[in-house]
Amino acid sequence: MPTLTDMDRERLRAEFDRQLDVGLHHGSQLAVYVDGELVVDFAGGTTAPEGTETTPETRHLIFSCTKPYAGVGLHQLIEQGEADYDDRVVDHWPGFADPGTAKAEITIKHVLSHTAGIPYGEFDDQAEDWGDWDAVVAAMEAIDPVFDPGEQPAYHTFNYGWLVGELIRRLSGQPVDEYVADHVFEPLGMEQSSIGLDADEENDVATLAGFEMYDRCRDPGEGLGIPAAESAAAFNDDAVRRAVIPAANGISTAREMARFYACLANGGTLDGTRLLDADTVAHATQTHAETESDGTLSRPARYGLGVWTGGLANDMFGSYSRERMFGHAGLGSIFGWGDPELNVGFAYVTNGIREESWEHAARVSGLSDAVRLALCE
Repeated sequence: MPTLTDMDRERLRAEFDRQLDVGLHHGSQLAVYVDGELVVDFAGGTTAPEGTETTPETRHLIFSCTKPYAGVGLHQLIEQGEADYDDRVVDHWPGFADPGTAKAEITIKHVLSHTAGIPYGEFDDQAEDWGDWDAVVAAMEAIDPVFDPGEQPAYHTFNYGWLVGELIRRLSGQPVDEYVADHVFEPLGMEQSSIGLDADEENDVATLAGFEMYDRCRDPGEGLGIPAAESAAAFNDDAVRRAVIPAANGISTAREMARFYACLANGGTLDGTRLLDADTVAHATQTHAETESDGTLSRPARYGLGVWTGGLANDMFGSYSRERMFGHAGLGSIFGWGDPELNVGFAYVTNGIREESWEHAARVSGLSDAVRLALCE
């Protein structure tokens, strides 16, 4: 059984602090569960360039790490017999596509594995409409496939969440943010997690900052000028934070994200709470689509159903990750993973966005390696 000694924790803390000390981001959190127990719960830095101290309770915007939260909600409904992975989306959402078209052949499995063929569209740039769910539905009904369904894995940056969210609404009768709050967050005691902020909820989420390549956090960009700073500005906007964007504006902590992955790594059950059946977890977290060049990301990718799977060179799971590891990244150095062989849940969260994604991958991979090395010594 893997364990962490006090010396292991000291070494992990030193690696965690080093990234803050050299100025790679203002604030961060690292949490690790082993065999259902929280064994690492670090926090450091500040909540903004001139912010207060980051604590384990500081909420962060987690970008695409939201996707697995929504995905689990859809898996639950499939377990309950409300749908099947091979159902076509139009079977539950008739207005999604015209009969006889290629788009009408998109299945729920295609949506969850990023092979639906509609990875991007004009709606991606219409942030002013992201808070209008009727506009979301209309945009998804109007979009045309870029690839034939089921053929080309292509990361659906925003559309994954719109599609999963509307399927959850049609299958359960609840908006996706409410469904996930009731059936994913509440059962696991994830009291600081949500998809977007409620209208009357305090915006106490850490401020995002963007950095050019190789920059340290001495003079971050929070406005326009570079893509990283533009992304920070867009998701610091209060209206965007209060929208329901099931692929991109989840709010959480490393502690709660690690708890989520600890549950899945343990077969879908944690502390007597069953989130999913073990068979569903095993099915969802195996590779269902793989490519040497993702149609959106232009790099090798492996997709389960709502999660990424490990085992690729230089991925964020670590240098020697295995394909049975599963998890998801969010823009910035934000990543969570589960390892069913070690029964580990891992989460790293920061409030800095780098100009080049490989900067994030290198840092997260290093922390993933450090955790696995400590556990396997």
